Amino acid sequence: MTANLLIVRALMFRALNEITRVPGAAIPGVLAPTIFMVGLASVFGKAANLPGFTSEDFLTFIVPVGLLQGAGFTGAATGVNLARDIEQGWFDRLLLCPSPRAALLSGIVASAGLRSLLPGTFLFIVAVLLGVDFPGFLELLVAVPLVMGFACLMACWGVILALRFRSQQAAPLMQMGNFIAVLFSTSYAPKELLANWLEVFATFNPVTLILEGVRQGFVGQVTWADTWPAFLSLAGLLAIFGALAVRGLRRYGI
Repeated sequence: MTANLLIVRALMFRALNEITRVPGAAIPGVLAPTIFMVGLASVFGKAANLPGFTSEDFLTFIVPVGLLQGAGFTGAATGVNLARDIEQGWFDRLLLCPSPRAALLSGIVASAGLRSLLPGTFLFIVAVLLGVDFPGFLELLVAVPLVMGFACLMACWGVILALRFRSQQAAPLMQMGNFIAVLFSTSYAPKELLANWLEVFATFNPVTLILEGVRQGFVGQVTWADTWPAFLSLAGLLAIFGALAVRGLRRYGI
């Protein structure tokens, strides 16, 4: 167990070192969620005046969306980095390590969770400077693990595609999964204000529960009724996509 944890730690620090060695590569993923948030708030800010809108400020309403988008971008970047390592042959050498495939996957995926704090922190600071109220430490204690977990989820998705296509050309598919998961939820309006078809998608989309869990504190108060479904949904998705990613690792090279 100790040896496996050391491998997980080494893979995590390797991914984090890429930020310091090539900081320019991390800038788009850090800036994009904030740019989307500010741009959407500028264009659709008056939507908060609609009857039934659950927030008095549209910017506050979409801050959690930006947090999940930043986490999703980080997770997709993890998949792209793995595809690059496969193309360059480094990943083949890694598989010679006498360690369970689950440990290798954990190190790769956990790095996405840590790296998601970078775009999330930047977006949160900008949002507060633009007038969004500080939600409180209890609220952040709920939101931060959900955001990091969503980054790990998208990293599993990226790993699955990287192992399947073994090329960085699969990057658009990795990003598309993030966009679809967040877009077809209650991202930009409460469920009651969505078009009928989108309301159906949002109802059955498990990411909606995660988003509503992150949104607590920004809009309304933290409640157990919104907290446990968010973590249960995240845990279920991580179990499914994590198992598929481990299966892909075991079948790699066959």
